Amino acid sequence: LDTFGDLELGPDGRPVHAAEAIRQVVAEGVLADRVGVDYLGLGEHHRDDYAISAPDVVLAAIAGQTSRLRLGTGVTVLSSDDPIRVFQRFSTLAAISGG
Repeated sequence: LDTFGDLELGPDGRPVHAAEAIRQVVAEGVLADRVGVDYLGLGEHHRDDYAISAPDVVLAAIAGQTSRLRLGTGVTVLSSDDPIRVFQRFSTLAAISGG
């Protein structure tokens, strides 16, 4: 599975709030772990129609609630970040998740 945390339409026909979309992605990751999905990749995006701008943080939330699901990044925008800090954040995530 992969996602950018697309802002889906809610029951009122308007896009859900970004915070709700992120909570939904975490819940989907937990469910994916329970039903045997092997991998979840979250992509970084910086547009109004996508909620995930810090995939490492969302992946850490999922890692804290799952045991077998492999986690990774679908997109990391290195041109707007420090590659060493990206490495450090994802290394910390790997430590939290047990690899």
